[in-house]
Amino acid sequence: MWNQLIKKKGDSNDLLNFNSRIHIEHPNAAAVFQANLGLFLSHLYDPSGDLIILCIGTDRSTGDSLGPLTGSKLQQLNLGKTHIFGTLDNPVHAVNLQEIIQQIENDFKNPFIIALDACLGRSESVGYISIKEGPLQPGTGVNKNLPAVGNLHIIGIVNVGGFMEYMVLQNTRLSLVMKMADIISQGIWREIQKQGLVEPAAAETAYSAEPPLP
Repeated sequence: MWNQLIKKKGDSNDLLNFNSRIHIEHPNAAAVFQANLGLFLSHLYDPSGDLIILCIGTDRSTGDSLGPLTGSKLQQLNLGKTHIFGTLDNPVHAVNLQEIIQQIENDFKNPFIIALDACLGRSESVGYISIKEGPLQPGTGVNKNLPAVGNLHIIGIVNVGGFMEYMVLQNTRLSLVMKMADIISQGIWREIQKQGLVEPAAAETAYSAEPPLP
């Protein structure tokens, strides 16, 4: 669980000013999310490196389960050269995050990390999924000091922040978190497929609920 890092604007070499938000009730949410993700990857990701999706969170809290739910959905798909960390069976959370980051640094040469986490925000922002360049700072939403991680980050705003955050997380609707996990996993899988990082035979297992954007 985190609050977004604030970075200075004005660098023409990054995508900080790009508005990549999409609400889970949008009729083509997964396709729009895929298109946004594709824009970031086309500018930032070198396909010769390892692609890591780091799904942060815990299944012990409904609101904070977005990461492991998404990781488990992605793990069930053939993601080719993409590596998934953080699932319901093996979550990445405050206790082991530093260890997992070290493991990634040791096992992969020049990895590109997409970090995913749940977020608390304003009431009007609940239900939105955002993609931003740069790292996220996990734990700030619940006053924990954890290492920043990610070349790119995805966050889902699951509930309202600012007061009794742990209680808010426990009382977050599972249906909202599940919708977010479905949209994010669909969008990631389709974009990975589009970028040629998945074997062609694996396309038969693709989601069919929403067609990807051209």
